[in-house]
Amino acid sequence: MKREWYRCRRNAMQDDAKKRSAEHAVEMVRDGNIVGLGTGSTAKFAIEGLGRLIRGGLAIKGVPTSVATQRLAREQGIPLIELNDIDQIDITIDGADEIDSAFDMIKGGGGALTREKLVALSSTKRVILVDESKLVLKLGQSHLLPVEVLPFAWKMAQRQLQKLGAAASLRMLDDQPLFTDNGNYILDCGFGAIEDARELEGEIKGLPAVIECGLFIGIADTLVIGFEDRVEVRERL
Repeated sequence: MKREWYRCRRNAMQDDAKKRSAEHAVEMVRDGNIVGLGTGSTAKFAIEGLGRLIRGGLAIKGVPTSVATQRLAREQGIPLIELNDIDQIDITIDGADEIDSAFDMIKGGGGALTREKLVALSSTKRVILVDESKLVLKLGQSHLLPVEVLPFAWKMAQRQLQKLGAAASLRMLDDQPLFTDNGNYILDCGFGAIEDARELEGEIKGLPAVIECGLFIGIADTLVIGFEDRVEVRERL
């Protein structure tokens, strides 16, 4: 019972920190902006914050990174457009599973890594929201690395990832393989602490049947960190 109380307390504190970072980040959005809308628990707070600003008169359009985000954005009254309809996104607000001191990240815990990366790469400014638990010295320390693969050849991809040193397991949902919004599978890969994330990203993306991997290298511009008692903003040098 005591352990459960501490777990609930920790989760509540992390949610409070995420909310603080999201509230700070949405203030960076300007009237008329096209905004990339991330996926996940932290991005959810930002989307809800944007909804409040829209009800207060802010005029923006959003590009969602997942079906779940699309649904939430519509509930919040955010007008949506598709990535194919625009040349550039002004600002993207998203979360991360891990981020290191170089602003390199692991993303994809919510399964939207491919669309998240495409939206981020189409953006002039990329703002990443985290609570302090997501800060790591080396990527791979606390989270598995998601890799999106073609269902037709997922076992081929699994074998190749294992040759790179990963323990790669198929992500499941209700005893069935989880399908991404793109109709693909996800392999969750344990590499341990990753020494050279850029090199590993290149190796993974060169494998047959791999669509995208959850290493986001050199993408984040601004990091907004929610702590228990404050919000800290860091810019990538």
